[in-house]
Amino acid sequence: MNWLKQSTEPLFPDVLWSRPENRRHAGKLLIIGGHGQSFSAVSAAYSAAAKAGIGTTRVIVPDSLRKTLSQVFPEAEYAVSTPIGSFSRKALAELVDAALWADGVLLAGEFGRNSETAILLENFLERYTGVLTLAGDSIDYFLTHPAKLAQRDNTLLVAGLGQLQKLASPALIRQQADLIKVAEQVSDWVSQTALAAVTIHSGQIIVAYGDRLSTTPATIDAPDAALAAYASVWRLQQPEKVFEALASAAFCL
Repeated sequence: MNWLKQSTEPLFPDVLWSRPENRRHAGKLLIIGGHGQSFSAVSAAYSAAAKAGIGTTRVIVPDSLRKTLSQVFPEAEYAVSTPIGSFSRKALAELVDAALWADGVLLAGEFGRNSETAILLENFLERYTGVLTLAGDSIDYFLTHPAKLAQRDNTLLVAGLGQLQKLASPALIRQQADLIKVAEQVSDWVSQTALAAVTIHSGQIIVAYGDRLSTTPATIDAPDAALAAYASVWRLQQPEKVFEALASAAFCL
């Protein structure tokens, strides 16, 4: 494990200064999430992506939110929802088409717990092979089938430590352990997968990818949609420097 610690100075200043200056070259991000009773995650991700310097953002939510958002969030686009307000599996073609437009996709969370949405997200992962970030309860849909995530290329988890524990195993990642032990356990697990992972423990943002690990003082208590958006934007803008981009996103959040 190669552990780099970041505090008042960035680990990779060259990455900070080599970002696109023109919005046309700053990437396209698709944000998907929400259900009939909540859209705060997609709204927070949208705002954070703009602050992080994305070029263009599209947001897709269930059409059960149309009346709620038509005036307050005119940027939103809508896909077919279930009778209880979550994404319907009939939205698959629309989501895949939008994903092909994007340089990266963020599943921002607040999907709710619904079997039809579960089918949609599983099918989406099978159809879409591009750069993907999962955050919030989008990760929960795969806790019982972790292999569907673990060996998927171009995949980032912005996850709570409890979610990583369930994906790996309770014996592998212990939430009550100190920072050194947790960082080592997260890094060991990630190194056995194709994933990149970002989590928070003991006031530190932990970034793991391959056999590399970084920690950065956190300004938030737990992973959220804003952190996921920053990580998504930086990663899609530096596709050849995934670890460096994620560590830089943690520094700039």
